[in-house]
This record gives sequence, structure tokens and C-alpha cells, in this order.
Amino acid sequence: MWVYAIIGLMIAQRLIEVIIAKRNERWLKGIGGVEAGKDHYPWMVALHIGFFSSLLIEVTITEPRFTTVSVIALVVVGFAQVIRFWALTSLGRYWNTKIIVLPEAPVVEKGPYRYLRHPNYTVVMLEIAFIPLLFQAYWTAVVFTLLNAWMLSVRIRVEEEALHGETDDYTERFERKKRFWFV
Repeated sequence: MWVYAIIGLMIAQRLIEVIIAKRNERWLKGIGGVEAGKDHYPWMVALHIGFFSSLLIEVTITEPRFTTVSVIALVVVGFAQVIRFWALTSLGRYWNTKIIVLPEAPVVEKGPYRYLRHPNYTVVMLEIAFIPLLFQAYWTAVVFTLLNAWMLSVRIRVEEEALHGETDDYTERFERKKRFWFV
């Protein structure tokens, strides 16, 4: 069924990202990177596992159709994937699912980071809100959008504190930039 194929591709993408993040984590820590946010990280992982689990359950007990809302959601999710790739390639080996800051390293300010503090979190917000809408999984969309908003409120605060404390130029380069496109 097309629904499970799309969800399977998204899960595979996340698993590949975890492999890349682990490789980048080893490299960053090997050259002096400092990890922040260890306490909330397991909760973030649980949130994402719960999201895909909830999505799979909801599409299994309902009968998803490809509707006008699905088309809009597909366009938003496709746009988000382009921004995700741009953000990840802009950070290169500095990209990670964990908060790992290299003390005194210059802050990456290329790609979408020229315009926003957190383009990848913008992508995550769009995905969690719109991937379920592809399949009319409204409960998953609402519940996990709210949970993700809470998680990002914790994570962004911790990440910005780490960047402010460990880098030379985060505050001066990013204080005037929006966190997301809309805030």
C-alpha cells in the first residue's frame, strides 16, 4: 500500500540520518566537541519514535485516501525535504541530532543559516504537522505537533545557551535572525 511505502521511506531517511549523526558525533567529540542537552535527548528520540508509531497505528485503523489536503501536505513536506537537505549539507560534519558544540569554532552561517537560526527545526515542525495530513492522521498531527512544540522549546533554549557559551560569535551573528520563518 502506498501509505506504508511513503512512511517506510521517511523512517529509512531518519535511520540514515542517525548513522550520519553518529559518525559526525565521533568526529566532533574527537576534536574537542562538547555535548549539551543530554537530559532531554532521550525524550526527543522517544517523541520521534512515538510519532512514527502513532502514524502507523492511525493509518492502519483508518482508510487513508489521497485528497486535496494530501496534495497540499505533500507540497509542504517536499519543500521541507529540500530545506532539510540544504541545512544538513550546509552544516556538513557539524550537523548532528545531538547538541555538540566545538568551543571557539566559528558558527556556520551559510545555506539557510544565512537567514534563520534554526532551519532544520523549522523542517521538523513542518514534517510533524504535515506528514500525518498526507494520510488524514489528524490525531497524530495534533498531538505530536503540540509535543514537538514543547520539545523544541526545551531544545532550542539549551542549544542557544551552548552556542552562546562555547562559540565566539553566535550571539553577534544570530541575535537579529529569526529562529524560524515565522518567529
